[in-house]
Amino acid sequence: MNFSFKEIVTASMVLFAVIDILGSIPIIISLRNKVGHIQSEKASIVAALIMIAFLFVGERILHLIGIDVNSFAVAGAFVIFFLAIEMVLGIQLFKDDEPETASVVPIAFPLIAGAGTLTSILALRAEYHVENIIVAILVNIIFVYAVLKSSKRIERVLSKNGLSVIRKVFGVILLAIAVKLFAANANQLF
Repeated sequence: MNFSFKEIVTASMVLFAVIDILGSIPIIISLRNKVGHIQSEKASIVAALIMIAFLFVGERILHLIGIDVNSFAVAGAFVIFFLAIEMVLGIQLFKDDEPETASVVPIAFPLIAGAGTLTSILALRAEYHVENIIVAILVNIIFVYAVLKSSKRIERVLSKNGLSVIRKVFGVILLAIAVKLFAANANQLF
């Protein structure tokens, strides 16, 4: 086992920024108001299973369809970049249909374990040991569960302005992650 506190903290921070569960609180509250109860436990467990499964089989799936990890990472850098632009500028580039229910879809996938998260997991796998990434995923899922369970209280405490500031800060962090991911993988494509 190659447990490293530094790798766990770094991977946790990357996933925390990409998952952006705090920035998603307005979406979660909106979904809760539309559909009633959100099954926090189910959404958290399904998201964790998706992320851990993708950590192990994501690369094989890509090879099966003829895509190398570097190409996927560069494509993911673009997705993360546009997500960050949305967060920083407060615009909406990705539009989803209105859900009828909210626990597995759209909470677990794609809100928590979406394209940016899965791309980041593959990028982290290229740099860090698998066991550290799994711990980072579990740390984030515990935090996601806590946020899902207490989203109404968090909304009251932070207010719309506080949520907006947090979303913009994580947007800038995501921009930096996207640039780093692109720079690390783009030169290996040519």
